Amino acid sequence: MVAGPVLVVGAGPGGLAVAAALRARGVDALVVERSDAVGASWRRHYDRLHLHTTRRLSRLPGLAIPREHGRWVARDDVVRYLEQYAAHHRLRVRTGVEVARVEPTDDGGWRLRTTGGESIEGSAVVVATGYNHTPVPPAWPGVEDFPGEVVHASSYRNAQPYRGRDVLVVGVGNTGAEIAVDLTEGGAGRVRLAVRTAPHIVRRSTFGWPAQATGILVRHLPVPLVDATARLIARVEVPDLSSYGLPRPATGLYSRVHEGSVPLQDVGLIAGVRARRIEPVAAVESFEGDKVVLADGTRVAPEVVIAATGYRRGLEPLVGHLGVLDDRGLPRTHGPRAARPGLYFTGYTNPISGMFRELRIDAVRIARAVARATA
Repeated sequence: MVAGPVLVVGAGPGGLAVAAALRARGVDALVVERSDAVGASWRRHYDRLHLHTTRRLSRLPGLAIPREHGRWVARDDVVRYLEQYAAHHRLRVRTGVEVARVEPTDDGGWRLRTTGGESIEGSAVVVATGYNHTPVPPAWPGVEDFPGEVVHASSYRNAQPYRGRDVLVVGVGNTGAEIAVDLTEGGAGRVRLAVRTAPHIVRRSTFGWPAQATGILVRHLPVPLVDATARLIARVEVPDLSSYGLPRPATGLYSRVHEGSVPLQDVGLIAGVRARRIEPVAAVESFEGDKVVLADGTRVAPEVVIAATGYRRGLEPLVGHLGVLDDRGLPRTHGPRAARPGLYFTGYTNPISGMFRELRIDAVRIARAVARATA
């Protein structure tokens, strides 16, 4: 057996969950985190963000989320929970340590090389740096000459800097839609929402039944069956917004999930569009001076463009040399299936059953696999 702790890269919910599950099995784990605190990505999210999954179904192994945080846990309460979680399980967390490269050792163990020149060795490695790790900057032709403000959604905190201003939000995923709602409620002068592909919109809950619970129930059903069922439910629950510029999607909901796109949970978008406070427009094609050229040929002149253009996993510098990533930069295996002996990944899927729930399940399974492999 190779000596040394299991090295967990990342002190977000995935990394902390794995470390706690390992500790519960008597396996020593060391969590290394590049920022100065646990839950760093949650600390950077916009102010109004809440979990789109319920409190009960979002707990990590060994500790429930406190009831006082409510059914839909706010960003700041998620951070408090992660801090409490690390303390409750007495996890060993080293902050301020950025891992530059993960590599195997000659004796069958693993080594982390840090940007500070340190080498940390252990018996196994679990990479948990997060699904939304590296913001994808906008790359539209002509954007560098735009005289207005262009910001990635990762930099958005609240609507205060945009009060009275004309804002174009690009991207109609959960982040883009919620930022658009936040802007209208926060006093932006005009809010347009650029849509390339019409989203599947679902109610966060219906008569107390959360959308997450439906996602759990249907996850292993045939894709055509789920697509057909979701289409019927949408016609009952979600009004047709085609006349407002937001048509129903042509591709089925679960088919879209298998392509990597989760449904958009409504936290005010439907009401905002119907009240014409949020104006859906065509996708952005390019920039011409102070104008944004849309896919339908329309030109608009916003003062601010907020690009909800997504994230990359950013795993190539860490493990790209190991042959464990696919052509999208995602791990070829995740959870308890080792990518290479002693190398595991968690948190690199985007399931409709809820990220925190899947992190909990993965953590327990990874801990079991590691304990067996290092016994």
